[in-house]
Amino acid sequence: MNQPLPTGPFPRPDLLALAPAVREMQDRCPVSRFRTMVGDEAWMVTGFDEAKQLFTDARLTRSHPDPENAPKLTYSALVDGSGWEYEDSQSELDNEAAMHALLSKAFSAKRMAALQPWIEGQVDRLLAAMAGHGPPADLIESLAGPLPALVIFELLGVPRADHERFLKWSRQSADATDAQTSRAAMENLFAGMGDLLARKRAEPAEDVLSDLAAACESGALTMAEASTTAGGLLFAGNSTTGDVIQWGVLHLLANPDQVEALRQDPALLASAVEEILRRRMTGGDTLAHYADSDIEIGGVTIKTGDAVVINFVGANHDPRAFPWPERFDIARNPNQHLAFGHGRHLCVGRNLARGELRAVFGSLFARFPALRLAVPVDQLRPNDNPIVGGLRELPVEW
Repeated sequence: MNQPLPTGPFPRPDLLALAPAVREMQDRCPVSRFRTMVGDEAWMVTGFDEAKQLFTDARLTRSHPDPENAPKLTYSALVDGSGWEYEDSQSELDNEAAMHALLSKAFSAKRMAALQPWIEGQVDRLLAAMAGHGPPADLIESLAGPLPALVIFELLGVPRADHERFLKWSRQSADATDAQTSRAAMENLFAGMGDLLARKRAEPAEDVLSDLAAACESGALTMAEASTTAGGLLFAGNSTTGDVIQWGVLHLLANPDQVEALRQDPALLASAVEEILRRRMTGGDTLAHYADSDIEIGGVTIKTGDAVVINFVGANHDPRAFPWPERFDIARNPNQHLAFGHGRHLCVGRNLARGELRAVFGSLFARFPALRLAVPVDQLRPNDNPIVGGLRELPVEW
């Protein structure tokens, strides 16, 4: 008798450990069938080598050959690739390559370096406000929430008066359970970005929206493509970095010896950031890719049209690639994690995210050397939305 498929999102009794269902799938087969929260069947990749291989496989695309019948992971219109339509897979790959070239310039090392002092100033300001407020504080409300939003708005070039409505649309578009709310918010988000792009075409500045507007002017992008890209950058640059900050703080507070090691040797900051990225505990199982043709991997055959989830959280906890994967070790070396993807799916904003994490973890424990959790770890509540990930709150005191 066949066992019922594990159904996502997977519960995690221990917030700082991999979900038992993911570990079971990983132990059984690095590419396994599961059932999504919508009820559709899909493949989940939890093995490091298999994930790395599929990240570079051109047969795995974000669009489905038959969008109306594409398996879905959630009800969110923002991350549901079943609605992405291209003439063929090559058109998607061509568009992806062109967009990556454009955004590589927008997120260039030079621009990130120029932005770093501003980011550090924002961290200092937020930590000063937190100190002034006094303990206890919700670190998400005080730091992990506002910082990534401020940074991505600055980089994109979104006027401060527009921040609140764009954040609202971004959050609602990631609603995993209400398709109607998600679709309406996503359309508002993209329309709002379209209005800003029109303004940037008339009055360009040194920001990413102006770069996208110039690409529209030259014919390299359509306005729809630019608006979609801008909306995606806002969501990714805000929610994912905020998620990583939360988990990084929690891992460090749960491992005071690692805080002390970082305090004794600030040169460990860079490797600490990489371990924080590796041990991000949510956000790895809500983005669908689709097989453009049959793919044999990990002893199974993924059929054309099947949905595939590359669970980078699972892959980053694969004991075949990371000895003692659930040990939080800021000196871990090597640490070639997949938090930013790999190959053609390598995140273009990785240098920005690393810059924010360096700013946060280079200052937080220096400013608050006695920082500690205000409640036991087992009382912390995960965010119900698997797309956004993270925690509902992170109460701390000092």
